[in-house]
Amino acid sequence: MDKFFIFATNTKATRVMHNTFIVYIILVLVILFLVMLAQKIKVSYPILLVVAGLVISFIPGLPPIEIDPELIFVIFLPPLLYEAAWKTSWKELWKWRRVIASFAFLIVLLTSGVVAVASNWLIPGFTLALGFLLGGIISPPDAVSASSILQSVKVPKRLISIVEGESLLNDAASLIVFRFALVAMNKGTFAFGDAVLNFFVVIIMGILTGIVIALVFFAIHRYLPTTPHINIVLSFVAPYAMYIVAEEFHFSGVLAVVSGGLFLSVRSHLFLDHRSRIQGWNVWETISFVLNGLVFMLIGLELPVVIKDLGDVSLRTAIWYSAIISVLVIILRIACTFGASAFTVWVSRYITTADNRPGWRGPLILGWTGMRGVVSLAAALSIPVYLDNGSRFPERSLILFITFSVILVTLVLQGLTLPTVIRWVNYKDPLDTMPEEEQDAAVKKKMSQAALRVLKEQHADKLQSNSLLQSLQHRLEAEIDLLSAVPGTPGSETDSTHPEHFIPHYRQVYIELLNEQRQLLFKLNHKAEVDESIIRKYLSLLDIEEEKLFVQYDHAH
Repeated sequence: MDKFFIFATNTKATRVMHNTFIVYIILVLVILFLVMLAQKIKVSYPILLVVAGLVISFIPGLPPIEIDPELIFVIFLPPLLYEAAWKTSWKELWKWRRVIASFAFLIVLLTSGVVAVASNWLIPGFTLALGFLLGGIISPPDAVSASSILQSVKVPKRLISIVEGESLLNDAASLIVFRFALVAMNKGTFAFGDAVLNFFVVIIMGILTGIVIALVFFAIHRYLPTTPHINIVLSFVAPYAMYIVAEEFHFSGVLAVVSGGLFLSVRSHLFLDHRSRIQGWNVWETISFVLNGLVFMLIGLELPVVIKDLGDVSLRTAIWYSAIISVLVIILRIACTFGASAFTVWVSRYITTADNRPGWRGPLILGWTGMRGVVSLAAALSIPVYLDNGSRFPERSLILFITFSVILVTLVLQGLTLPTVIRWVNYKDPLDTMPEEEQDAAVKKKMSQAALRVLKEQHADKLQSNSLLQSLQHRLEAEIDLLSAVPGTPGSETDSTHPEHFIPHYRQVYIELLNEQRQLLFKLNHKAEVDESIIRKYLSLLDIEEEKLFVQYDHAH
């Protein structure tokens, strides 16, 4: 009988797991269709996914989709933060460090405090600790939503850099506030002095933990005989290791992942070969896309479940609370961006800033990019159902409803109107000294000149007898002529026969040229007038060129 009971239980668990897996597969297919639809109708895909999820949730017979609150952080946050850290330009992060730091910490703390006071005054029985918990949840804007919109319209690079850099740090700041508010709820007391000390300990030790673990992975990648597949798997293990270890010691897992990701991304050319970079980037782009899609879809799917659990609070009252808090966070962010602009003008009298006249157009656009998303959802769903003393967590359902509502309002209202605001403002970056097209041509020309110089100076003997190298020389010269806008460039005649013994020399020399061009790109990246996105584009093209060379060499053998 016991064996039969165990078998029946296992069969039932397997059936539930099987059905859940099928639901998520269907969700992924729906997400793909909706993203394609969003591209067709020119709407940011996070907005469409949230609205579609809300519509789908009302389909009769659809099983409720719920995620274990204790696992939501571990499942989604580490890979998403790690991928964002790898995509973030350290150069741009440092250039706009003062603006990003003020947005990431000061605005998050100010937003949390204002939301705490407002919700305490507005909602009966809502304590300041619950208010800070809610403020920590809804204070960080979502970079995925803003970036997907900003990249679809023409805006200065500085805005995208600030939004992406801000998102990395404000996620950490908001989750630290969230953590301290949870501790206060469980203990029933809040010691300000201890909280301030712990705040800095959590930040500093979180950063150090991420860097230490990053050093371990750096050594594994560089000194062990890894392959592209092993490197990709290690890159997926790294963020989880950073996050879990930091959280185990009660440090900031978010800052551990961000700092470790930035540390490794800046040094990726030292420990990853070209194949690992190409394959790894493509895999990470795909995984990040799927995870973000699932999260935004879950926002819409979970809202009806949250509504059912409101309890004594009526839906009308909950909507009223949500509307006031949504308007509050939108106005507060815009006010903070203008305040940061005014502070920059004042402080420029005493220290050097990246832009001492930010004006009103840029701050207005930044203020309107306050869409909430992934981190807010993850934090809200991770609120425990019960306190440490066994009692139910107070106002959990109302906090969830307000969070979902703020995400929905900011995504739809600000997300749909952001392109219109950008076109109306017509913001031009006064620091853009050279158009992107001219930067592109200048960088490419310098790369060709550097490769041609190495070819002529270091391989002149091989150049005389190797028709493949001569063909390469002609191609480089033609590229330089074209980029110099010299008309009438003669075509290059290439030898139709390629003796087999030419190929090793050709491959060896070509790799040297590609490495020389990489070194030049790293040097050019130190110049303030060169956009790092252009540098990264040509680094990727060099990786592709090297991959083509290996494929050609393999075919020849």
